[in-house]
Amino acid sequence: MKLLEPGTPLDGFVVDECIHSGGMAHIYAVHYANGTSDPGFRMVMKIPRMTAGDGAENIVSFEVEHQLLQVLSGPHVPRFVAAGDLNHIPYLVMEYVEGRTLDHWLARPGEPHTPLSPEEIARLGAALAHAVHSLHRQNVCHHDLKPANVLIRPDGTAVLLDFGLSCHAHFPDLLAEELRKAVGSPAWIAPEQIVGVRGDSRSDIFAIGVILYELATGELPFGAPQGNAGLRQRLWMDPRPPRALRADLPPWLQEIILRCLEPEAAQRQPSAAHLAFDLTHPADVTVTERGKRTTGTGFKEHFKRWVRAAGKHYQPSPKPAQNIEEVPIVMVAVPHHDVTDATLYSLRQAVGRSLGIRPGARLACVTVISPGATSSTDSQRSETAVHRRYLTMLRQWAQPLDLSGHQTSYHVLESSDVAQALVHYAKGNQVSMIVLGAATHGLQMQRFVATVPIKVAMDAPCTVILVKQQLPFDQLASTHS
Repeated sequence: MKLLEPGTPLDGFVVDECIHSGGMAHIYAVHYANGTSDPGFRMVMKIPRMTAGDGAENIVSFEVEHQLLQVLSGPHVPRFVAAGDLNHIPYLVMEYVEGRTLDHWLARPGEPHTPLSPEEIARLGAALAHAVHSLHRQNVCHHDLKPANVLIRPDGTAVLLDFGLSCHAHFPDLLAEELRKAVGSPAWIAPEQIVGVRGDSRSDIFAIGVILYELATGELPFGAPQGNAGLRQRLWMDPRPPRALRADLPPWLQEIILRCLEPEAAQRQPSAAHLAFDLTHPADVTVTERGKRTTGTGFKEHFKRWVRAAGKHYQPSPKPAQNIEEVPIVMVAVPHHDVTDATLYSLRQAVGRSLGIRPGARLACVTVISPGATSSTDSQRSETAVHRRYLTMLRQWAQPLDLSGHQTSYHVLESSDVAQALVHYAKGNQVSMIVLGAATHGLQMQRFVATVPIKVAMDAPCTVILVKQQLPFDQLASTHS
């Protein structure tokens, strides 16, 4: 289809200028013809390319995006407005989102790469991971994440674009049914997608790893192969360590990036929420040999992987939302004042049971202290000492737990409103489950309705487990004697 001229009327819309012309679609700014139906935001119209040389995937992708945009919600996707008929002129009208794509942070062809700081890379990566987590919670895998499809709003949040290659766990996968081949952008496609496995949310984590690698080094980890032979190499090969290209990168960032790029999906972060947590809490990242090395994997190891990959059958993860529930981020609110030892014991028992049935779950141990607890003449030194003391308390509380196979971190929050601090932490870190004592933070306050546990249970964005003490303390003491 030829480009539409500005001023062209179409189904109650008026076409303005063409703001983007891509390989699969043209995008125009549009407004309502009558001027009275104001949606409250600017709009764009996306029209797929349908010339003789364009492949069938353009129309199939249009149908997929049409299907998904109507059911997706939240701040990380454009709002859907209308769609045109395939028999007339196919188009999608959606919200125009202000911001810049991640391409803005990458070097243009022929220009030198200006290194981003690790903190900036982590900030952009965490925004992207939060957006992808929101998508996975709605049982959708994007499958075409790349810098051009990630838009960063002025407030720092990310919006995902172009759902033409996506799949929904509850809808027929039109691309798999119609094309019978791997589809995706060669530089960012995950190994399992190459062999035809779609619907694994960890494929999006691989693509995030490619984006992080490029933001950190200015290079693509696997180049941009076009043939199937070049694509298949990532089934057994890993890229050159980022720190070999840029020595100032911290080991924690390389650990995160290379874990995203593991050939086997099971070795990557189990969910985008876990990835976002790592990027926002670098001090809590467990750095292995993977994060420290500056030389690539040797030929012998790559050959072993090649042999394993030759006959390997990839199995997708559970549905994205189910995977999030099976490998959640569990937060436990550990009180430090006016609490019985029996309650602390019961909390530990409840957390142990929750982790025991959820292999790979992450545990965040949190306590909230009053801002006045760190006030003194030497405020900075006092704050460090106070935080260290409460961190030690949290580690001592968690010591009896079996935390093997579970990443664990400890956090001391300062707030005069305990419930608000806990809820804010849970929202900001994509926590799936909060465990706290039914009498947490103030035994004397339980006669009032608006106690901390009730406030948290009312406002939390996730499941809340309230734990009552199982045994009086004198019985606990007798069981250990």
